Amino acid sequence: MQNQLPARRHRLAGAVAALGFALSLQSALAQNLSFDIPAQPLPAALAAFAGQAGLQLAFPPELVQGKQGQRVAGQRELRTALNELLAGTGLQGHVQGKTLVVQRLAASSASTLPSVTVSAAAERSATTEGSDSFAVRAVSIAKGDQALKDIPQSISVMTRKQLDEQGIVDMRVAANSVTGVVAANGNGQGMTLTARGFGIGTWLYDGVAIPRDMWSLGNWGTEDMVFFDRMEVLRGASGLLQGTGSPGGSVNLVRKRGQPEKTVAITARAGSWDRYGLQLDAGGPLNQDGSLRGRVVLDEARSHSFVDQVHNRTHKAYGALDYDIGADTTVGIAVGHSDSAGRPMIYGLPINAAGSDMGLPRSTYTGARWNRAGIAQTSVYADLSHRFNADWTLKVSALRMREKASSTHQRLHGVTAANGSGLTYANWITDFDSDTVGLDAFVNGRFEALGLRHELTLGSSYAKYKTNDMFARSFTAGGNVFAIDHDRAEPTVASLLAAGGRQYLSAYDVEQKGVYARLRTRLTEPLTAIVGVRASWYDNLYTDRASGSETPQRASGEITPYAGLVYALTPQWSLYGSYSGVFEPQSERTAQGTVLEPVTGVNLEAGIKGELLDGRVNASLAVFRYDHKNRAVTDMASGMQCDGWYCAQATGKVRSQGVEAEVSGEVLPRLQLTAGYTYNTTEYLSDPELQGQVYSTWTPSHMLRTWASYRLPGDWNSVTVGAGFTTQSHTQSHTFSSNKFRVPGYTVANLRLGWQATREVQLAVNVNNLFDKRYWLPGFVGYSGFDFGDPRNVMFTLKYTPRL
Repeated sequence: MQNQLPARRHRLAGAVAALGFALSLQSALAQNLSFDIPAQPLPAALAAFAGQAGLQLAFPPELVQGKQGQRVAGQRELRTALNELLAGTGLQGHVQGKTLVVQRLAASSASTLPSVTVSAAAERSATTEGSDSFAVRAVSIAKGDQALKDIPQSISVMTRKQLDEQGIVDMRVAANSVTGVVAANGNGQGMTLTARGFGIGTWLYDGVAIPRDMWSLGNWGTEDMVFFDRMEVLRGASGLLQGTGSPGGSVNLVRKRGQPEKTVAITARAGSWDRYGLQLDAGGPLNQDGSLRGRVVLDEARSHSFVDQVHNRTHKAYGALDYDIGADTTVGIAVGHSDSAGRPMIYGLPINAAGSDMGLPRSTYTGARWNRAGIAQTSVYADLSHRFNADWTLKVSALRMREKASSTHQRLHGVTAANGSGLTYANWITDFDSDTVGLDAFVNGRFEALGLRHELTLGSSYAKYKTNDMFARSFTAGGNVFAIDHDRAEPTVASLLAAGGRQYLSAYDVEQKGVYARLRTRLTEPLTAIVGVRASWYDNLYTDRASGSETPQRASGEITPYAGLVYALTPQWSLYGSYSGVFEPQSERTAQGTVLEPVTGVNLEAGIKGELLDGRVNASLAVFRYDHKNRAVTDMASGMQCDGWYCAQATGKVRSQGVEAEVSGEVLPRLQLTAGYTYNTTEYLSDPELQGQVYSTWTPSHMLRTWASYRLPGDWNSVTVGAGFTTQSHTQSHTFSSNKFRVPGYTVANLRLGWQATREVQLAVNVNNLFDKRYWLPGFVGYSGFDFGDPRNVMFTLKYTPRL
C-alpha cells in the first residue's frame, strides 16, 4: 500500500498539471490578442498568425496552396481572429496544445472530415507555388525532397513568387538572376549556360536529364518559364545525379501540377516596345474526392524590341493530370507545346579594333527585312510515385521532347574600321531538328544497420538524343555599319550555293545510360557522411550526311565518385564539405577528324548553411575549387576544316575557384529578400598558348544579384514595393577574338510596385533598368559581335483571380 502512494501522487500531480494547462489554454483562447496581418497568400498569413499568437503550425502544404488569407488587425480573441483569417477558404482551424491545426471544412459544415493534419516539420514540400516566399523548405534536384542544409553542395532556387514579381518568363533572364550563374548569348537564338565558369549543357526536367546544348552549329537552346513552378540550380559537378555533360552544375525545371483546390488566374501584360501578353492558368480537382487533379496553362505573347525591325510572337499551351491510384501511388502526365516565330537579329553588332563602344544607337539592326526564325518545342511528361511504407519510396519519370529550330537571316561579320567599313555580309539558312527521350528511376529508403541510421538511393537513367541538321551560308564583302543594307536579295539554299557558299548536312545520335547509388549514414548525432558512385555508358555517333562519313565516340563503365560530410552545429546551422569527380564526353572534333577525349577532373567545396526563423530564411557561404583537364577550345590555327567551321583541341588544365554567399527568405517581418554574391576566377593552368589567361571569358570575377519585396504595414498592407539590382565586374573578349579587350562591367537596377486592389484583382508595374544603363550582354564578344542589354522599359501587369 505504501509503494502505491508515490505513483498515485504522480498521477494526481499530472492531472493537476494537465488541468492547469487546459485552463490556461482556455484563458488564452478567450483573451484578446493583438494582430497585424495583411491580406496575403494563406501560407504566409498562417505563418504570421502563428508567430503573433505564439503557436506552432500543423497542416499539409498542398491544403493551403492557391488560397488567400484575409486581413486581421487589432485586438481579437484567438478564435475570432482565426475565423476571420480563414474566411472563404473552405478551411477551419483549431488549437491542440500549442499547435494550430488547419483542416478542411466538411461539406455539411456541421462536422469535419477525418483529420488530414501532419507535422509541418515532417512535411517538406519542395513546391513553391502558393508559398509567397523566396525561401524553400526543400529541393528535389538531388533525388527526393531534401532540406538545403542537408545537401553538401550549393543550391539556389528561383521560386514562383520571384518569377512572378520580377515578371520573368524566359529562362535566360531567370538564370541571370541566380547566384553564380551566367546565361551568355550564344551564336544563335539560344544561350550557353554556365556556373562557376563551366558549362551546364544537360538540363533536368522534373529530374530527367537530357542534352540541351548540343547543336551542329551555334546555340539554339531556349526555354519558357510559364509551365514551371520553380528552377533549381545546383552549382558544382553533378555527374552522380545526371551523368555527363554539365561540369558546371545542374538546372532542374520543375513543372506545375494540378492543385488540390480549384484555382483560376488570368494575367494580362502590356509594356514598352509594344509587348503584350495574356495568360490563363487554371487547375484543381476533377472528381469529388480530389484524387484526379488537372492543370492548364495558355499563354499568348506579342512583342517588338528596342532593336529596329525585330519582333516576335509566341504561343504556349500546357496541360497536366495527376491521379492518386490509391493512398500510396500517384501517376502524372503532361503535355507542353511552345511555338515562337519572328524577325530576329542574330550574331549582334560588329566591334571596332579597340573593342570599344562606337556610339551606335542601341536600336541598330544588322539583319535584313526578310530575317525570320522559329523555334517549336513539344514535350510529353509522365511519372509515377509510390510509397511502399513510411521509409521506402519509388519515383519513375519519363520525358519526350521534339524540337525544331529554323532560320533565314543576314549577319554582319568582321572588325569595323573608323569609317564603318571592313565588314562582310553573311547569309545563313539553318534547319535543326532534334528528338530526345529521357528516363529516370530511383528508390529512396531509410534503414538501420550496425547501430547506425542510413538513407539509401539507388537509381538508373537513360537519355537518347538524335538530330537531323542542315545549315548553309555564303559571304559577301562590302558591309558598312553606318550604311547597313537591309534590302539585299533573300537567299535560298540554291542561291547560296550558286554564289560560292556551302551547305552542311549532319546528324548526332547520342545515347547515355547510367546506374547510381548514394548512401547517407548518420555516424554520430551531428555528423552525416554521404558517399556515392555512378557508372556511365556513353555512345555518340556523328554523321556527315553529305559524305556519309561517321565519327564514333564511346565510353563504357566510366566511374564518377562522390563524397561529402555534413556536421549539424545546431538544428539551424550545418557545416559541410564535398568531393565530386568529373567525366564529360565532348562532341567537338579535331582537325584530324577524331572526337576529343572526355574532360576529367575534381571539384572540391566546403561551407556552412543555415535554415533560420522556422525555415523562413535560408543562408549559405561556400568556398570551391575545380581542376579540370582536356577541355575543348576552338582551334583557330587549323582553319575551318570541320564542316566549314573551326575544329577544336583539348588544351590541358583549367582551374576555377572562388567564394559564394547567399541569403533568401523573409529576413524581417513583411520583407522578402534574395541576395547572392560570387567571387570567381578561372584560369588556364597549363596550355601551349593560353597558360595564365582567363578560361571563361564571360564569367566576371565579382557578381552581386539582389531582389527585395516589402509589404507595407497597417492600412497600406495591400501595397508591395519591390527593388533589386545586378552588378558585375568587367569580363574579357572571347579567347579567340582577333583583338583583346575588356568588356565593361555594369550595374542595372529594377523597381516594382504592386497593389492588391481587391481580393481578386492585383495590379503591378515593373520598371527595368531604372537608370537606363548602356551595357553589353555577356557572350562571344569579339569572336562574334555583341548585344546591348535592354534599355529602360516598363511592364504593367493585371492579374485576376476569381473566387470559386
